[in-house]
Amino acid sequence: MSSIGTGYDLSVTTFSPDGRVFQIEYAAKAVDNSGTVVAIRCKDGVVMGVEKLISSKMMLPRSNRRVHDVHRHSGMAIAGLAADGRQIVARAKAEATNYESVYGEPIPVKELAERVASYVHLCTLYWWLRPFGCGVILGGYDREGPQLYMIEPSGVSYRYFGAAIGKGRQAAKTEIEKLKLSELTCRQGVIEVAKIIYGVHDEAKDKAFELELSWVCDESGREHQKVPDDLLEAAKEAARSALEEMDAD
Repeated sequence: MSSIGTGYDLSVTTFSPDGRVFQIEYAAKAVDNSGTVVAIRCKDGVVMGVEKLISSKMMLPRSNRRVHDVHRHSGMAIAGLAADGRQIVARAKAEATNYESVYGEPIPVKELAERVASYVHLCTLYWWLRPFGCGVILGGYDREGPQLYMIEPSGVSYRYFGAAIGKGRQAAKTEIEKLKLSELTCRQGVIEVAKIIYGVHDEAKDKAFELELSWVCDESGREHQKVPDDLLEAAKEAARSALEEMDAD
């Protein structure tokens, strides 16, 4: 970044001469240094997986979660600063509850994504705020079927068939593009997501990690839930086997 140290990165409301906002780029860097988050939209639902890096052996398993329920039919996976992510989750829950109390029906995933993206973008407009140092992937099921959105720290929101953020996003995107998502069921998708996350994890550089998986699909009654433990263990075993086969080749 050529303009670092010249004062253009001191405020989120200051543009550099070449039209960049460095504070937002720093927030994006915080996301890029986080564990990988992968999500895919299958033919019967959405699967989300998180490579949750374990910072200390003393931490209890399943603490400091990075996959959260937002509404009965939607959930959110976070990459970046976990505390910032919890604020976005809290806002998303409030928006979903407010919509249902006013309109009497669950909030459409598109509407929820737009409201959350507007809230994230709000923090890039005023000098006394800083951008959220996290990116989120929102998955849900509504009248239009399964939906998948990614919201970046800048407040940009796009709809995806498959998305990845975090350290291994480029390698994960390459693997997602190889999948025939329109033919995959969520049960098969869980195994594929596990394989991708185990594949992009660098054991030499990174700490140990815990795999978090959730889905919202026909099998879960179109409600966002953690993947059942037996399927989670089967997915981990399949991912380890695939990794060993790659190493053998």
